[in-house]
Amino acid sequence: MPSATPEEPALAPLGQHEDRIWEPTPGAYGGRRQRAGGRYRVFVPTPIAERRFPLDDDAVAAVSEAAKALAHLDASQPRVASLSALAGNLLHSESAASSRIEGLNISHRRLARAAYAGAGGDQTAAEILGNVEAMKRAIELGAAGSGFAVSDIEDIHRTLLRFSADREIAGAVREVQNWIGGNDFNPIGAAYVPPPPEAVPGLLEDLCLFISRNDLAPVAQAAIAHAQFENVHPFVDGNGRVGRALIHLILRRREEALNFTPPISLVLAAEPKSYVAGFGAYSAGDVSGWCVTFAEATERAAREAERLADEIESRQQAWLERLGQPRRDAAARQLVGALPEQPVIDVAAGRRLTGKSHVAVQAALKQLAEAGIVSPLGERKWGRAWECQELFDLVEEFERSVAAPGSAPVG
Repeated sequence: MPSATPEEPALAPLGQHEDRIWEPTPGAYGGRRQRAGGRYRVFVPTPIAERRFPLDDDAVAAVSEAAKALAHLDASQPRVASLSALAGNLLHSESAASSRIEGLNISHRRLARAAYAGAGGDQTAAEILGNVEAMKRAIELGAAGSGFAVSDIEDIHRTLLRFSADREIAGAVREVQNWIGGNDFNPIGAAYVPPPPEAVPGLLEDLCLFISRNDLAPVAQAAIAHAQFENVHPFVDGNGRVGRALIHLILRRREEALNFTPPISLVLAAEPKSYVAGFGAYSAGDVSGWCVTFAEATERAAREAERLADEIESRQQAWLERLGQPRRDAAARQLVGALPEQPVIDVAAGRRLTGKSHVAVQAALKQLAEAGIVSPLGERKWGRAWECQELFDLVEEFERSVAAPGSAPVG
């Protein structure tokens, strides 16, 4: 627990702007505007490792409701699907949504095929699969329950970008000035300019000390750490995805989400203006306002995750009806339970998931195909493999419903 410090005023800014001069670059590609120098403003966040964060009544209530929703989700026990299958499905949805915020958007079918066969030349799929692995790595680090270090943040970033076109910067804290918005040549007129590179190492050390604290409500801690990380913007690329992975690291570390990954990014992506405005509110000192925004997104994500789990299990019950209700230890029933985690499947994957013999899994996949639950992929390209289009359709319809403007919250 941090040493006692005076409580800051409720709306004290969490950083300060500093004026800087960008020197002209006469040899730069582009027009006069791109080559010109000029004045710009960087934002240098305030250290938070020992800062107190008194929340107002609305924020305390929102954080409490989010914690209750996460606890309810975590206690949910699947009837048909395995726990790992539903957890894996939610993790993929969260990772894909986090990538979508950054403009990386592909179908779940394309992503599942890439996960099965390798992304190959599909660069977008490779980047999203990198995000899946980065999210897994963050959750592993959270589950370890130990102190948190800058090297762990670098590890998450390295995992994110190791298969991307930007792999040469994977795990490397920036040594240059970056910015958001404006043009590609200079930060003049940018929407946001994070701290200069010389300030970044100290701010990251400070953030890690904050993440290692145990005296804040976990949802509030995740909200604050996420906003602080985005303000520091320590990498040349991948900051948004790493920052959202840190949310789940903290929720797992604080034992707030032990079994499932609530699709918080999916909910945040549905209200992008509110999401971005929340960072501005945080920087200006309205930590309570940002925590309300984040906690409400977290509460909805937990409830929506339960809805998705219910819809998947209802579909699985229908599949078991089509199969004639196979006995509990039958390979066909076990494959139905595993499909949410592995919607593109072959005999080898089926054996790994069920522990059944080659012959039993092959026969079970034939049963599922005859019942219309899976369909075979072209053998010339894919080998002998099957996919579950119904599951892709269900997940994508669920995500559309979450993203729909004014969609009703789940009761």
